[in-house]
Amino acid sequence: MMVIISYDVSTTDKSGKTRLRKVSKECQNHAQRVQNSVFEADLDYSTFLKLKDRLIEIIDDENDSLRFYYLGNNWNKKVEHIGAKKTYNPEGVIII
Repeated sequence: MMVIISYDVSTTDKSGKTRLRKVSKECQNHAQRVQNSVFEADLDYSTFLKLKDRLIEIIDDENDSLRFYYLGNNWNKKVEHIGAKKTYNPEGVIII
């Protein structure tokens, strides 16, 4: 299942900067960054729910926001990329 995750974390204080780093790191562990605060995740449903729960634990829901866009399994017909950054194949081979 392909999901787009975007976030906006208030960084007006030190705790906000810490939350921003934690949210970014958690997303990087499970998804591909496509813009500064936007990630694409091709995950099974249980892994996605764990990631979502973890992100909800990190943010301050009075000052921060998370958005999840569920693109499903036919995501490649719903995503169009134009511009400078090269795209990637989330179903391709991962080299570590």
